[in-house]
Amino acid sequence: MKTLQQIIDSSDKIVFFGGAGVSTESGIPDFRSQDGLYNQKYDYPPEQIISHTFFMKHTDEFYRFYCDKMLALDAKPNAAHYKLAEMEEKGKLDCVITQNIDGLHQAAGSKKVYELHGSVHRNYCMKCGKSYDAEFVKNCGGIPKCECGGLIKPDVVLYEESLDSDCIDKSIAAIASCDTLIIAGTSLTVYPAAGFIRYFRGNDLVLINRDPTPMDSECDLVIHDSVGKVLSAIVI
Repeated sequence: MKTLQQIIDSSDKIVFFGGAGVSTESGIPDFRSQDGLYNQKYDYPPEQIISHTFFMKHTDEFYRFYCDKMLALDAKPNAAHYKLAEMEEKGKLDCVITQNIDGLHQAAGSKKVYELHGSVHRNYCMKCGKSYDAEFVKNCGGIPKCECGGLIKPDVVLYEESLDSDCIDKSIAAIASCDTLIIAGTSLTVYPAAGFIRYFRGNDLVLINRDPTPMDSECDLVIHDSVGKVLSAIVI
């Protein structure tokens, strides 16, 4: 923690790259842990359910899973989200790059957030393009339909879909130009997002994660602990 504090104190431009482990402390399940979504039993594997093909062919099953397991609208930001918002407000943090779709960074006050996998809070009609909020999707009681009759789709990147090119470009540019990159709460096994960190050319690469990752040996500082616990101890 002393080393992390020294790194942050000496940094002028920090970028935070976060995964599911940032939100688990808000009660949102991750995917790959023992209690994660991929280890729960459904009629179909969760990896298949959250694919574009499944969404189009079995829309009712998709929304049953999605509303039950991925729409955590009662979740609140935790200590990690609030500390990152404070770091941005104080001019230490340039941006947050997140693989999460829950919108908790913005709820905590972060302004510059690149959502690589989209957001549950944005939904649109595939026919006319009209926007709908997450509450509409959650409360529709089935397959959400637009007033024009079109199918409503979450603005979430499903398997078989591409990440938004503008979001990718901005994320890579931020990583390439920062002096400190903090990676937290991610197994670094989901691509292409995990590959973005190869663009880092700064001074200090910091990794905060409960479990070891394939990148541990390449980082300047590795802390195996709770993301919220570690970040909340930082003094800005």
